[in-house]
Amino acid sequence: MTRTPLADDPEPVEPAPAGHLCVPVRPGAHGVTLRLFRTPVGGRTAVAFTSAERLRATLGAGRPWVPLSEPALRALAHPLGVHALTVDPVLTAPFTRGPAPDGPVPAIPYPGAPRPGTPCARRTGPTTRETAA
Repeated sequence: MTRTPLADDPEPVEPAPAGHLCVPVRPGAHGVTLRLFRTPVGGRTAVAFTSAERLRATLGAGRPWVPLSEPALRALAHPLGVHALTVDPVLTAPFTRGPAPDGPVPAIPYPGAPRPGTPCARRTGPTTRETAA
């Protein structure tokens, strides 16, 4: 099903998904809450899938979802400042469970952290051991 273009619109209109979309949600205090995602460049977007199988293939099994139409999803996301809608995202990696670590994961110090064996602060004035002659 495609949208009919206006008579004065020189550009073709993109087709809209027909029927209900599978929209990922999270359990909330009063039911469920819409899950929002980030685009590769960091913008917020609502995400929907055309089938439950595509949702499970992308997000993994056991993720809660609700059926919504595109206008209903846009109406929910718009007050939150989210104007983008991504349908059947393909630029995501499939869900895989990584290997379990054998031991504790070592902490990676941030660049400004002092290294072992180096003083944390430098003394710039006279020390208490110095005496005036």
